[in-house]
Amino acid sequence: MFSIILAAGWPIWPLLAASILALALIIERSMALRPEKILPATLVGEVLNLQRQKLINPDILKKLEQNSPLGRVLAAALRYEKANRDAMKEAVEEAGRAATHELERFLTTLGTIASTAPLMGLFGTVIGMIEIFGAQGPTGTSPQQLAHGISVALYNTAFGLVIAIPTLIAYRHFRAKVDSFVVEMEQRSIHFIDNLHPPR
Repeated sequence: MFSIILAAGWPIWPLLAASILALALIIERSMALRPEKILPATLVGEVLNLQRQKLINPDILKKLEQNSPLGRVLAAALRYEKANRDAMKEAVEEAGRAATHELERFLTTLGTIASTAPLMGLFGTVIGMIEIFGAQGPTGTSPQQLAHGISVALYNTAFGLVIAIPTLIAYRHFRAKVDSFVVEMEQRSIHFIDNLHPPR
């Protein structure tokens, strides 16, 4: 592996850094975007039971906000429990936007890596081509320099694609996952509001 890195030349180092960053973000998002951490299955029912028993207090609200993004949305609804339905919906929408922003964290970086990795590989290819043309001298062609230029060009192109393809797949997967979570969060929050303030 190290010999391949040496053969690819210095343009490979930014690609290696991008691959490490992409892997770290994919692992982090895989851990963070788990359904049980975003949308606990029994949370709405548990909160409604506490509300019916008049057990909601500032400590409960604080714990609920720290529980999950869904918990933050439900806590926002409970803070406006005594207000009208429209005020509660507005508070829930605002909390939902903040929760969505949190769910989308690092996705822009992941998408940027996916789109720039082929360009970084292309840059390495150009460097390799320059070395190939540099191998043409007045005394003839330097086989060693020519081989090195070809290695730089091919390895960087391949490495750029190897990074971009799985990163793009991960980005699309996480984006779809976040969209699904947002829709489900909206449905559960509407159900919660309907229980607190039944529509007329």
